[in-house]
Amino acid sequence: MATETSTSAAAGSGTGNWVESYTGMSTDNIKGLVLALSSSVFIGTSFIVKKKGLRKAGASGVRAGVGGYSYLYEPLWWAGMITMIVGEIANFAAYAFAPAILVTPLGALSVIISAALAHIMLKEKLHIFGMLGCVLCVVGSTTIVLHAPQEREIESVAEVWDLATEPAFLLYATAVLAATFVLIFRCIPKYGQTHIMVYIGVCSLVGSLSVMSVKALGIALKLTFSGMNQLIYPQTWLFTIVVVTCILTQMNYLNKALDTFNTAVVSPIYYTMFTSLTILASVIMFKDWDRQNPTQIVTEMCGFVTILSGTFLLHKTKDMVDGLPPTLPIRIHRHTDENGGYAGEGIPLRSAAEGIPLRSPRAAE
Repeated sequence: MATETSTSAAAGSGTGNWVESYTGMSTDNIKGLVLALSSSVFIGTSFIVKKKGLRKAGASGVRAGVGGYSYLYEPLWWAGMITMIVGEIANFAAYAFAPAILVTPLGALSVIISAALAHIMLKEKLHIFGMLGCVLCVVGSTTIVLHAPQEREIESVAEVWDLATEPAFLLYATAVLAATFVLIFRCIPKYGQTHIMVYIGVCSLVGSLSVMSVKALGIALKLTFSGMNQLIYPQTWLFTIVVVTCILTQMNYLNKALDTFNTAVVSPIYYTMFTSLTILASVIMFKDWDRQNPTQIVTEMCGFVTILSGTFLLHKTKDMVDGLPPTLPIRIHRHTDENGGYAGEGIPLRSAAEGIPLRSPRAAE
């Protein structure tokens, strides 16, 4: 009887430990999780609404992909922009409650939503392997979330500033800024219309810095609302300036990417690069991996590989249609236009989903 009792007690203890482990997320982490999921829904939808606005604006003005800003007069684009802002606000709040390694990977949901809506509303074809790629993105993200570290306890924005000014993060920030300037001033003029990684590279690099600043600002506001005023510190306002600058830069180049390339491809590639760089920045600045064992870190890396595999599938199958080989280029032949006629000296370019030709500057000469 004693043995039975001890066995039952042990079983009950084991069940209790499992339940405790399963529900072990703090209240703040749960708030961050819910906010991050809501953010993904809004942002995934905004990609589609904004692209419909970009298409409508491009039909009557200069397209964003070639430097135009006619979309600013299009109400549909602004509806998408407002939807994205709501999502970003939810995302902003999520970073104040949970670590970046938990919040950022949940952006995979926005990939699924945007790809599905693009297939339905924009008639952009998504091959069966592309769907598998979406699933892999979610699986990889879930793996990372399940092994994410606990949030670091921070008492003031000055403490975040100390973390941001350590040599390791200063080196990372310098490298990011240097790479961004090279992409903007050297690569975009030459390859912006033909290489999707150029626009998305700028968005992702700048985005990794914006998330660190967003987290710092979110922590400052959370502490302020709890009674410890952080608005008196100049660091709070400096982080605010960085956030605004980075978000404006991301918005500009993300618009160009969406207007030039297939949404179902832009979303997952942007997600993967942005997530990878953001987690790297968080590991450097907040030292997230210092609070984890090697098994957790290796599992998180496996999650990254899974996400990258999903992105690869989406990228390789972006022009595939069931029963046809992937031979439909995103850049059409230089000697013919979209109707099969012969163009001038310009090199026609188009989004595979839109069929709207773009001309290089030489065509206008």
